[in-house]
Amino acid sequence: MDEKFKKPYDPAATEPRIYAEWEKSGYFNPDNLPGERSDTYTIMMPPPNATGVLHMGHALGLTIEDILIRYNRLRGKATLWLPGTDHAAIATQSKVEKDIQKTEKKNRHDLGREELLRRIGEFVEESRATIQGQVRVMGASCDWSREAFTLDIARNRAVNELFKRMYTAGLIYRGHRIVNWDPKGQTTISDDEIVYEERKEKFYYLKYGPFTIGTARPETKFGDKYVVMHPNDARYSEFKDGQKIDLEWINGPITATVVKDEAIDMEFGTGVMTITPWHDVTDFEIAERHNLDKEQIIDERGKLLPVAGEFAGIKITEAREKIIEKLRVKGLVEKEEDYVHNVATAERTGGMVEPQIKLQWFIGVNRPFTIDHSEIPGIEAGSTVTLKEIMRASVADGGVRIVPDHFNKTYFHWIDNLRDWCISRQIWYGHRVPVWYRGEEVAVGEAPTGEGWTQDEDTLDTWFSSGAWTFSTLGWPDITGDLRRFHPTNVLETGYDILFFWIARMILMSGFALGQVPFRDVYLHGIVRDAQGRKFSKSLGNGIDPIDVAQKYGADAARMSLIVGNTPGTDFRLSEDKIKGYKHFANKLWNIARFVFENGKFDGDVSHGTITEADTTLLSEFETLATEVTKDIDEYRIYMAAEKLYHYIWSRFAAEILEESKLLIKEGGPAAESRQTTLVHILANVLILLHPFMPFVTEEIWQSIPPPPGTKKRDLLMVASWPVK
Repeated sequence: MDEKFKKPYDPAATEPRIYAEWEKSGYFNPDNLPGERSDTYTIMMPPPNATGVLHMGHALGLTIEDILIRYNRLRGKATLWLPGTDHAAIATQSKVEKDIQKTEKKNRHDLGREELLRRIGEFVEESRATIQGQVRVMGASCDWSREAFTLDIARNRAVNELFKRMYTAGLIYRGHRIVNWDPKGQTTISDDEIVYEERKEKFYYLKYGPFTIGTARPETKFGDKYVVMHPNDARYSEFKDGQKIDLEWINGPITATVVKDEAIDMEFGTGVMTITPWHDVTDFEIAERHNLDKEQIIDERGKLLPVAGEFAGIKITEAREKIIEKLRVKGLVEKEEDYVHNVATAERTGGMVEPQIKLQWFIGVNRPFTIDHSEIPGIEAGSTVTLKEIMRASVADGGVRIVPDHFNKTYFHWIDNLRDWCISRQIWYGHRVPVWYRGEEVAVGEAPTGEGWTQDEDTLDTWFSSGAWTFSTLGWPDITGDLRRFHPTNVLETGYDILFFWIARMILMSGFALGQVPFRDVYLHGIVRDAQGRKFSKSLGNGIDPIDVAQKYGADAARMSLIVGNTPGTDFRLSEDKIKGYKHFANKLWNIARFVFENGKFDGDVSHGTITEADTTLLSEFETLATEVTKDIDEYRIYMAAEKLYHYIWSRFAAEILEESKLLIKEGGPAAESRQTTLVHILANVLILLHPFMPFVTEEIWQSIPPPPGTKKRDLLMVASWPVK
């Protein structure tokens, strides 16, 4: 028996050494795996933001993905798990700018574009190195030789080519449309970069000629000259579409125009409203349908413009009560009520988001184009389709399966209500919009030759580059061997909270660029919460650092604690006591191995007819377990597979089979030899079944099992053969 089993299992000393052995073997790379492996299995690691360190949500994702990769590697497949990081443009630039402001009292304009980008580059390289180390600590068996970064040269080439092709197809356009504007960060932001804060404010009912309108934002009303109602609202049947009405308003008399539109909710408030097309999405769409004027009321800094008269130059939050007081004096305030509603704020800056009409770059999701090649169910090659139709068909017709499937309804609702996607940002870090101007000339995709060209100042939304993640990482736009072999990928594993922002965009991008779905399955995990069900947060002080936990209790214990009891798509509670419990489980497995090494028969063979009927029953019982575990993993019941292995090893193998074996082996004879052979067989195969979940301790034990007859050394457990064919 190996001397190491005379001491307790020490994960802190074992895990870094084992990971180094795995990396040295080259087996993380599918090109280096032993044997013929015609079937492939591919996962693209959702790239963590290059802004900091991993949290428990990352640890959960890494654990699930590594389980699937190790399991399929053991099943004899060529497994590719491609790692990477996301440049996370707004988050990264915001963090670096805050640090510079804090330490040097300078802003980006003081430094200039080139110097700021140099500083961000240094920060990102350091952050990426930290993340790479943390991913290794968790035992992730990803192919580091293919590691990618969403802002590296290869990805920039793919992004520019994708932009050019979409522009040529008429899907990317530049136009004046309403966007989410962050006055504090001075950039447009996407819906996923908005945090809604519940606030208690006043809701005002104002007299607008013969009507009463309700608003929580009187500061936007200076330019309101259209009053809108539903065409079927009997209360306002006397008013005709296009009718002019003279009335008194904030800064004096105005002439308002009646507009009839079916978007109005007759049940909300008084069923009539004025519109502010420049600062509200619904109002903008009404104005577009009826070809109405749009007037800007609030500037890019959140201050009122000259249209506000005496209130011009005042911040909207400061002007609100003053405006209401003026309306009271005029007798135009009917009543006011307390009002609790969600206010949109920018996640990175905390600024209150102010919708604005701006000249930006957009992807038209309802614009038709001809798809030359299609492997997407429900979409024929050569047909005219829209991106929205591709996104819907990919899931509706079975090209992409979402686990759990109750998220399908949420996905379709979002797709059906999808607006054109604003892809430009007014920050300096990121993929710069690949468009150049010279007078009336425009060049797209590649920098043109000649003098006098200037590139668009904006950068692209981070989701544009991460939307191409499944294929840009495989060498696209070149049709590489990797792209042909590993795309579409098998599964995307991620949190349910980015179902739309990332998953839907990947389906959009892959459908357009390749005529393929980006992945066959989507496995959605929930949010990891503390023992009381609260989100982990700095303010609550309830955080659990996955790296600290792994170093204290072992990565194996951390991994099992994240999996057992964790069903797909549901939030999950985690405590340090639970993690500690799985450290005890690793020790239990270690003690089982010590007993088997002391008492097992390693030159026996359970298939040679020397096994007793009782042991044949034990072997049959184990085969049933192995079959169930296999089916559970195949069907994404990963938590059930982990629970079954845990209970078998602790309650059946250790508590019953080993205890019974002690007396049997002591008595000797054929029954003892049968049991000694059976114990070795069960241990070896338990290690294989448990390896995807607890890779370190299983690998460490496996390497002490004598090699098969005729071989000098046993290969690593990570490339053993799964016991179920």
